[in-house]
Amino acid sequence: MNIVVLVKQVPDTATRIKVAPSGTEIDRQGVNFVVNPYDEFAIEEAIRIKEKLGGQVTVLTVGEQKTEEALRTALAMGADEAVRVSAEVQDPLTTARAIAFAVRELAPDLVLAGKQAVDDDEGQVGSLVAALLDWPQVTVVTKLELTAEGGVAEREIEGGVEVVEFTLPAVVTAQKGLNEPRYASLPGIMKAKRKEIRQIAADQSVTLDPMVRTTALELPPARTAGKILTGMDAQAAAKELVRLLHEEAKLI
Repeated sequence: MNIVVLVKQVPDTATRIKVAPSGTEIDRQGVNFVVNPYDEFAIEEAIRIKEKLGGQVTVLTVGEQKTEEALRTALAMGADEAVRVSAEVQDPLTTARAIAFAVRELAPDLVLAGKQAVDDDEGQVGSLVAALLDWPQVTVVTKLELTAEGGVAEREIEGGVEVVEFTLPAVVTAQKGLNEPRYASLPGIMKAKRKEIRQIAADQSVTLDPMVRTTALELPPARTAGKILTGMDAQAAAKELVRLLHEEAKLI
């Protein structure tokens, strides 16, 4: 089973984000970047499939050289090969075009990805890749069983679970609950440092035509400090609270 896992490098959710002077992107100075958490579920699932059915796991990302840090983390977890697509992408569609270009060359049986990235929360790339490749897709998967010909996936829907059968090759996106990602071992980390990361230069004519551009980025307004009512009995406090909610907070 030849599996490609899509990996994105994202800011750590514990990092305090600032807007860059350009006003269209975040200030990357001092930001800690990690593997997208949903992609970790995809990496773990790919490794488990390989352990069960044999084959190879290739992790793939798109972007600048710094994104190779995420690939090495995946290699340390147990992936076999890593590929970075060298392309300047600006929206989910251009990202998917660059990925599809590389996937056609790699010719896997299965593409796994996280259901969304925690930085932009758009959740489009997996489905767009499937559409560009004209492959079956199953999204937000919480259970996956594969054979050499196809598979059965479970995905949570409102009020129940949907069971989907599909043929290979296919694209599957992972939801939390699919598995528990393993930690990278020390031997795995040392091996990952020595592994070569293959680079693929995507066809610029199909990647650099974004349909969406970021024109401005700003942080949400700072929250005002709360008020604590003191020095009054319960009846007076309740009356004052109603007044504040009506006249200042405009909630009632």
